[in-house]
This record gives sequence, C-alpha cells and structure tokens, in this order.
Amino acid sequence: MKQNRLMVAAVAAGLVCAVVAQDKVQVKIPLPKPHFGGTPKELKGTENLEPPRDGKPREPIFVPAGCDKLLSRDCKVTSSDPDPIVGELSYITDGDKEHDSAAYVELAPGTQWIQVDLGGERELHAICVWHFFGEMVQLPLRGGRVYRDVICQISNDPDFVDGVVTVFNNDHDNSSRLGIGKDKEYLEINEGRPFPVNAVKGRYVRFYSRGNTSNEMNHYIEIEVYGKGD
Repeated sequence: MKQNRLMVAAVAAGLVCAVVAQDKVQVKIPLPKPHFGGTPKELKGTENLEPPRDGKPREPIFVPAGCDKLLSRDCKVTSSDPDPIVGELSYITDGDKEHDSAAYVELAPGTQWIQVDLGGERELHAICVWHFFGEMVQLPLRGGRVYRDVICQISNDPDFVDGVVTVFNNDHDNSSRLGIGKDKEYLEINEGRPFPVNAVKGRYVRFYSRGNTSNEMNHYIEIEVYGKGD
C-alpha cells in the first residue's frame, strides 16, 4: 500500500513538472554577427573568469509564457557620464548590436553606469547586455577582452537609493563599492551576457562597469530587457 502511494505521488509530481515545463517559453535573443579582429592577448587579473565553453552557446533562458516580451526597445537612457566620448546614449536601446562605431557608446574611465527607463514598473524576467566585442578571436572562438565589475540592479527609484535589487554582480573584490558579487567575469563575444531575472519588478535597470582588460574605458552596445507584456 505504501509503495502504491509513493508511485502515485511520483506520477503526480511528474505531471506537475510537465505542466510547468509546458508553461515555459524560451527567451529568443537575436544576436549580431560575430566580428573577428585583433590578436590573442594575455588576460591579466582575471582569476574570477568563467570557464571556457569552447564555442558552445550559453544555456537558454526559459520564462513563464507571456513574460518574454522585449520591453526596452527605444526606451530613454541616462548615464553617470551624460556626454559620452563616443556615440549617443540612445544607441543602447535602438536595436543595433553590431560592433562598429555607429552602434557603441564609450564612457569615461572609472566606475560608470548606464540606466534604462522602462517608462513604468514592469515585471522583469531576463536581461542581456552587450559591451564592445570587436576583439573576438578565433581558434577557439573566444573574446579578446573582459569588462570589470559588471553589475546590474533594478529599482523603482531613479536615484537607486531605495528598493534596489541586484540581479547580476561579478565584482569579486568590491572595487566598485557596490558589494561583492558571486557571478563570474566573462569574455566579450557577440552573444552578449544574458541572464535570468526572477520576476523582479521595477522601472529602472542600471548597469555598472569599471573599464576592461584592454583599456580603462567603459563601452556599451546594447541592453535588452525582457519581461511580462501588457
């Protein structure tokens, strides 16, 4: 009798898992073309680097049905450096993810941030950021640079004082003074850095960075925020 109850429970659990799986959809993130340039460089000070994937794509992100809508397209962008050295802040949500100078923004050295205003509180489920990836190197496919202290926070406060939720942080030594993160640094390639966000609600999405392994500047190409549609 006990064994029968266990079997029934196992079957029920399996059905629940199947239903949950059917209710999930993959976030489909269009990728720009890869660009191979430069020569392999010795990356120094990257002990926190994620292990190589040998050209394999990242694991797909699955979210509840109806929560895979692109929310950030053409949204207003502000920055700690309001007058970028290269590019316009509007580039960051315009949908152009190519590596060239018509698509990327260059900010001053030091810890800088980029902020996307979604226009109202939204329920967020996935985010992807592209920094400059024009130094991709072949054999094997890998990036040529690593951006430091990549941190993503969400809030309803435009000044990010109250109600701040950190959803990604690879600052392993707190050099940007926003807390020590558990995420890994990563090589920049055309796939950007996607990551799931577990239904965090907020109006503003802010990304920090602190230079990169090739120079002291901060570069952004595109930020995409996916979440629950209207």
